[in-house]
Amino acid sequence: MTQTQMPDTRSREHTWADPAIALASLQTLSGMEFLQAMAQGRVPLPPISSTLEFADFTVQRGTVTVELDPAEFHMNPLGTVHGGVIAALLDTACGCAVHTTLPAGIGYTSLDLNTRFLRPVRAGAGRIRCIGTVLNAGSRTATAEGRLVDARDRLLAHATSTCLLFPITPGG
Repeated sequence: MTQTQMPDTRSREHTWADPAIALASLQTLSGMEFLQAMAQGRVPLPPISSTLEFADFTVQRGTVTVELDPAEFHMNPLGTVHGGVIAALLDTACGCAVHTTLPAGIGYTSLDLNTRFLRPVRAGAGRIRCIGTVLNAGSRTATAEGRLVDARDRLLAHATSTCLLFPITPGG
């Protein structure tokens, strides 16, 4: 039986704003200002937020929290949330935490993400929260840690990340 022949198939639709709108402000806003504007809805969220359906996004200097309500479309073949979704949450929280420390015109990219999965995350089990915190912000690299917890503050997964810092050039 092919996927299109399966009974009880589901679908979902999502939309996102043109990322160029947000990218245009990277030269003039510090990382903190940029992410605050994003959290307040003045700058569009990145498309990954819509794809994974992030539920909430909060920003403080050196710390970013991303929340998610695990759903069916996050599931792997065993019925738990796919590790890639969890890694994406950890990478987002760590990277954005680093971004809060950067001046206008400086960007970052993940060099590594070392992840540990501690408990299964199940769809419908309630909101999960990922907190990214900067450990060290240097001139060429920055490190951060991420902690993914459930509503009872039980640790589900954690990660450390190293980000490469670089000047953002207009137009790519």
